[in-house]
Amino acid sequence: MHALWLILILFIMLVGLCGTLYPLLPDTPLIVAAAILDHFVFGPRGATWTTILILTFLMLLSLALDLVSGSLGAKYFGATRWGAVGGILGAIVGLFYGPIGLFLGPVAGVLMGELLGGKGLLPAGRSTWGTFLGTVAGMAGKFAIALIMIGWFLIALIFR
Repeated sequence: MHALWLILILFIMLVGLCGTLYPLLPDTPLIVAAAILDHFVFGPRGATWTTILILTFLMLLSLALDLVSGSLGAKYFGATRWGAVGGILGAIVGLFYGPIGLFLGPVAGVLMGELLGGKGLLPAGRSTWGTFLGTVAGMAGKFAIALIMIGWFLIALIFR
């Protein structure tokens, strides 16, 4: 029974890792939930509260990265405040439209924000390209953080 629980917990973490690349799946919160499940299933031999707190901190870091990465990319490529605000609003709206919305939401938000702010189409397009690159970089960062979280859990698992 011990092995079945451990396989289920690791499977949940793997789904969380996949969720960093495929937006319809939950990502780092699922990894933390699996660690909490491990703690309650295995009791004193499970994940410690220290491990759970560290994983929670990393989860919050990944969620913050996900929220601001597109707007930071836009800002780097010359977006104005209008574009940055549009990127954040677009990311929030895009959350409700699945994987396509997560890519198109920030991009459309920056483009609309820049155009509303008075920029021409070409400079607004440059800011939009920065948004796309920032969003991709944010996904790569979330994937790396998820790998660190799973690695931390596995190291804690070995030394428990």
